[in-house]
Amino acid sequence: MGIRVAVAGASGYAGGELLRLLAGHPEFDLVTATAHSQAGSAVSAVHPQLFGLDLTLAPTEAASLSDADLVFLALPHGQSAAVAAQLPAGVKVVDLGADFRLESAEQWTRYYGGGHAGTWTYGLPELPGARDAIARADRVANTGCYAATIILALAPLIAAGVADPEDVVVVASSGTSGAGRSAKVNLLASEVMGDLSPYKVGAHQHVAEIKQATGAASLSMTPVLAPMPRGILATVTARRLNGGDPREALEAAYADAAFVHVLPEGVWPRTASTAGSNSCHLQATVDIDSGRIIVVSALDNLGKGAAGQAVQNANIMFGLPETTGLSVFGVAP
Repeated sequence: MGIRVAVAGASGYAGGELLRLLAGHPEFDLVTATAHSQAGSAVSAVHPQLFGLDLTLAPTEAASLSDADLVFLALPHGQSAAVAAQLPAGVKVVDLGADFRLESAEQWTRYYGGGHAGTWTYGLPELPGARDAIARADRVANTGCYAATIILALAPLIAAGVADPEDVVVVASSGTSGAGRSAKVNLLASEVMGDLSPYKVGAHQHVAEIKQATGAASLSMTPVLAPMPRGILATVTARRLNGGDPREALEAAYADAAFVHVLPEGVWPRTASTAGSNSCHLQATVDIDSGRIIVVSALDNLGKGAAGQAVQNANIMFGLPETTGLSVFGVAP
């Protein structure tokens, strides 16, 4: 018997991707999956791609989760705290929601509303010192999907003094799975196909998280819904400082990172290249007209942006190689 694992909120897209990754993990034994309205359904009925995974979704209650060594919370924002509070102290938890990401109660209320549940260890292993902190933690807050895409592109540049933290602009496109699995008119195929549409312009909730993790003081973000199921492509621009080389800063930061890759000169990230993987692809240049730094970042919002990242964090928490059960390579076509 390996490490006993449970997934709360397993009926959603991120929960389904977690189940897929955990089913093939050599050290984690998936023993419980829970849901709300889908409780009582077979996993394969909710996620047909997981045919052969012999589990029935249980209700999302502490009693269903407490026997696990590790619990993944793949619940809507604002719902993880109540469940986590009922879990025994010895159970390790990775929360894929936003409940415990922010240090500032004021910022939580500003972007999410309601009371702030507290702050857990932030789960982006590629940040300086993060792996050691995650390894010591029993509670880890997984990154947001947009946040992971943008933080990986921006944090090394600010840390190296190459980019101005007072002047950061982001335009990022995400696939429809980033909005969750609930039925919404704006996510119908007839509404999405052949269309690009901005949303939450100037008020996206991941801005606070990105600023917290990168040291950016001012960040303007425009998210765009793209007609694809999964993937994020972010273009991050910032004023260049001291003539620094953004590619050199990124290469130095991720020289030993298994999942973050600075592509060769002239090769630009594509969402298709990271689909199904836990990798993030980066490319950087300096605009010949404005002199601004441009970094393009791509990852799978359900992989490195959610479930893959959560498994990577869990591997570190249990002293396993962080690549265990995860793929560096995407799926194509």
